[in-house]
Formats: sequence, C-alpha cells, structure tokens
Amino acid sequence: MTQAQLNTIPVQALTAVEPFLQLDNVEVIYEKVIFAIKHISLEVKPQSIVALLGANGAGKSTILKAISGLAPAQRGEIVQGRIVYAGKDVTKATPGQLVAQGLVQVLEGRHCFGHLTVEENLLTGAFIRRPSSKGLAQDLEKVYAFFPRLKLLRKNYAGYTSGGEQQMVAIGRALMANPKLILLDEPSMGLAPQIVEEIFEIVHQLQQTQGLSFLLAEQNATVALRYANHAYVLESGHITQEGDAQTIANSQALSDSYLGSR
Repeated sequence: MTQAQLNTIPVQALTAVEPFLQLDNVEVIYEKVIFAIKHISLEVKPQSIVALLGANGAGKSTILKAISGLAPAQRGEIVQGRIVYAGKDVTKATPGQLVAQGLVQVLEGRHCFGHLTVEENLLTGAFIRRPSSKGLAQDLEKVYAFFPRLKLLRKNYAGYTSGGEQQMVAIGRALMANPKLILLDEPSMGLAPQIVEEIFEIVHQLQQTQGLSFLLAEQNATVALRYANHAYVLESGHITQEGDAQTIANSQALSDSYLGSR
C-alpha cells in the first residue's frame, strides 16, 4: 500500500458501530517455521480501550507488532488473514505509513533514548509529522497537561528517570505523533501499583477527552479490566475467550488457567 493510498483513509467517516481496527483470521510465523499466533480475529471500536490478556508468551506482543508492521523486524511474517485500519487493508503497510495515519505502538520496556532529555525524547515522536515550531510547542504543552511530572523533568536525561516516568515519556512520545489508535505493550511491567493506576487513569482520560482508542497487551488483568471496555484472552497463540470487560473479569477460567490469582 502506498502512502498516497493511506492518506485517503476517511477516519472521520467511521461510525460508532464500525470497527476502527479489525483483524480477520491473522496468522504470524517466525523464522518461516514457528507459528506465533493462529486464527486471530478481533476488533477495536472507535474511542474504546480493548485489552489483550494472557501469560507471558501467549502471543500478545506478536499481535501488536503484526498490527503496527513491526513483526518483520523480528523475522516475523503474516502468512494468513488481513488487518483493516480505518476502513482500509493495511496488512502490508510499513510502520512509517501507519504512524503517519495515526496508528502508533508503545513497545514493551518503554525504549526511551537514555542519552536524550525527557523533552528531546518527546520531540522525536513528532518527527514524522514535521509540525511548525508553534505547533510543536502546542503539542508539547498538551502532553505536559496529561503528564505534569514530565514538564518538571523535561531537561533531565531520560536514562536517569524512574521506570514509571519512562513509561510516561514513551506514551507522551506516542501522543506527539498525533495518534488515533495507540497500541500499548505491557504498560504496567515493572512498575509499582500506584504508578500503574496513575498511568491507566491517564489512558482513560485520553480515551474520554481526546477520543483516542487503545489496544493494550497486559498480564495484569485486574487493573486492565477496570479500565477496558472489551477484552480478549490468549493462550498459546489462540484467543480462548472474549467479551465485555466485566464478563471477562468474572471468569474463573481467566484466573485459574491463564493469569493466576491477582
């Protein structure tokens, strides 16, 4: 798919009942022989938070990387199915094309540039858009409004900030790309419960006030299901359960078979 074709995606034309993102029977293999995910079909509605739940190795990260075009970077390949974003087939789209159209991934482990300041890290998120100086300043202030702690740390090197602060930087950097859909991979990993709640509350605010959609991969089902609208449970590369967040939260099978008691 060319950039010109992607530029024709009519995001505003989507209705509330149409999926913003849809996966139809997607399969991914690594090294041309190892199946990572099989027969994955899911959808994300506009302005919703959808959780991918499952133990480590269940296939959550692979799904996100297949959507964002990053699977080939790890020798992964979509061998079946299709991915539709904002009404267009983007199965073969590149990560740059997808970011330009508002689909942005925040990778597991945050991946901040430790030798750059917090603010320099945020500025890298806007590179693909090349906004004006005035627009860039406005975008920064918007991020700082959601993450006031980052404004206080804006001149500090990101490598010397805490894990929670780096997660805020990573999400803030994604916001600088002017996203419509954010893929969040294990946002709670390695963070204290209070910081996890703070980050999920900000995600909820972004959904409610900015109209953003989120697809998040998370092992911490307890916190994810408090904020999600819908959830999918994965085991060994397959979806084994799906439904509204409350239904999944009340599922004993989720606790016993996949995630353990939390």
